[in-house]
Amino acid sequence: MLAMAQIDYIRHEVNRKGDSYASVARRVEVDQRTVKKYADQDEFPVRPPQKRPSPVMDPVKPILDKWIKEDLQGKKKYQRTAKRMYQQLKKFHSFEGSERSVRKYVSRRKKELTEYDQEAALPLESIPGTAQVDFGTAPFDYGGRDIDLPFLVMSFPYSNTFYFQVFPSENTECLLEGLQRMFHYMGGVPKIIRFDNLSPAVKKIYSKGNRELTDTFERFVLHYGFAYEFCNPGKGNEKGHVESMVKYIRNNYLLPACTITDLDLFNKTLWTMAEDDRERLHYKRDIMLTDLYEEEKTNWLFPPGKPFECVRYETCKADKYGFISVDGKQYSTSPRFAKQRVRVCISYDAIMIVNEAQEVIVRHSRLYGIKRKSMVWQPYLELLAKRPRAIKYSSLYNQFPKEWSDYLQNCTEEEQKAALRLLTNLLKNDDFSILNQALVLASEHGHPDVDQIKHCFYTLFHYGERYEKVPAGGNIPQVPDITRGLSHYDAFFREGDEKR
Repeated sequence: MLAMAQIDYIRHEVNRKGDSYASVARRVEVDQRTVKKYADQDEFPVRPPQKRPSPVMDPVKPILDKWIKEDLQGKKKYQRTAKRMYQQLKKFHSFEGSERSVRKYVSRRKKELTEYDQEAALPLESIPGTAQVDFGTAPFDYGGRDIDLPFLVMSFPYSNTFYFQVFPSENTECLLEGLQRMFHYMGGVPKIIRFDNLSPAVKKIYSKGNRELTDTFERFVLHYGFAYEFCNPGKGNEKGHVESMVKYIRNNYLLPACTITDLDLFNKTLWTMAEDDRERLHYKRDIMLTDLYEEEKTNWLFPPGKPFECVRYETCKADKYGFISVDGKQYSTSPRFAKQRVRVCISYDAIMIVNEAQEVIVRHSRLYGIKRKSMVWQPYLELLAKRPRAIKYSSLYNQFPKEWSDYLQNCTEEEQKAALRLLTNLLKNDDFSILNQALVLASEHGHPDVDQIKHCFYTLFHYGERYEKVPAGGNIPQVPDITRGLSHYDAFFREGDEKR
């Protein structure tokens, strides 16, 4: 196609000056039929650019469009990067194109679908042996539930490396537990660590940059000997490296949502992920991140030989049933502590009731999320086994599973004592599941005694399923159902009299 300037010249020479097609064709060096075409043409509409076929990218464009639109429906921090999309195309769709083509397409499509505000960030000085710390969040499938969990990131601006751990909360105990894990795994402590004004570390901010720190955080700093810095309020860009690293980790390791069954085991796999990421060149220097990280280590402090106890102690008053409240969650103690003050040791994953000698009396897994009450049965069962009549006048009666509350209601006092002693001996980890199955199985032919329940429990415990029933139609006589009382004896003697 001729340039617009050439077309304009042809039309001017032929239509205005009256030159022949042939003479103008010689001057422009084109065929005279081309000259005639443009000289006689009436319309010059704007033509859309011709779309060239792309046999590699065209099949995956609908997939990329779907992913981009799905991501744009959620939070920006949960959106996949073009690199991550490229990796998934290769893995799940046998994509043979280049990462550059995917990046180019994703960038263009995102601009077509939305507008982004680019914020400028001030470069921060990178000093070997220093670190920055912050929490991020990512979606997880944890215990069968879709939930957002925080992950703690420690980044090293000089070497552009990091470590991270996932926790159930952003409280003080999780912060200190995460830092301590990293220090001892690394075998060193950064000389200076920069934080945002995290509530687990900062109680209150005063004028002129003064801060009141939480007691546990201050003791943690003294234990490990590092210097701390805090960003000015509202100036998160002052720790821009860790904020960028939070996004990098989420995009490259935590999206799409990871499935977790055991959080501690999952966290152990994250050390290797962080170390494998160092097998690449620094984005500015022509040096491997592994080499820069080794240089970082020479500037660290040596960690103390003894770990810090990442717990806090509180004194709580139990209610009339022996329950205490910690961070809005209810935990059982023992009936003997009802309406008394007890000492509580709180870690990131446990709530422990301790005595004056710091010995653990009752231990709970710490509650997070929607569950609001944790019950450890042993202390209560021991008391109820001695005083079974009290069970009917206690709210604990309603705490039992329905199978057991119905059963106990139909028991005599001696049967209640025996049943409660059985529960005390067999109930482990406060899990009633097998005991419930045993009671239902033992109750198939009426009200069972304790020995029958115990036999069914061990059958289920060792074999995992009930014994096989005898097939119907055999020669075994029908066994009558169990009945309570002496009425069956009366029937027996009446039958004997009739025969005589």
